[in-house]
Amino acid sequence: MPIVVTGVTPLLEVFDMATSIAFYRDALGFEIVHTSQLGERFDWALLRLEGAELMLNTAYDENERPQVPDPRRSPGHADATLFFGCPDVDAAYTHLRDKGIAVEGPTVRDYGMKQLWVTDPDGFKLCFQWPVARPAAAADPQTASD
Repeated sequence: MPIVVTGVTPLLEVFDMATSIAFYRDALGFEIVHTSQLGERFDWALLRLEGAELMLNTAYDENERPQVPDPRRSPGHADATLFFGCPDVDAAYTHLRDKGIAVEGPTVRDYGMKQLWVTDPDGFKLCFQWPVARPAAAADPQTASD
């Protein structure tokens, strides 16, 4: 019998929790479900937007965090992409643009996905996407019936 799974929740290591919360909650619309401690200052959070969940954890304890991110810690961030099912990619684009997020307009990939790409404050890529109707392939004249 296979393992029963009801979802997956990625954990992203962030440099500054307040900056990440401002991005995910205030700009994208995620709600904070749980945190490691009460109040505005915490090192871990579980976020939810509709059916998508995401956890954030600080890369450093507050008293150990350097003034600026160590570039050696984040080269893999660009290799990790979170794909969100988003039925109205155009509305997501307008929402992000209105929130001041740097984002280019949606594109349709050759495999039929309309996609909107954005990068979070720590360099993780996010893609909001939804399938689009592709034109039916032209009938092959040799196999078409009379």
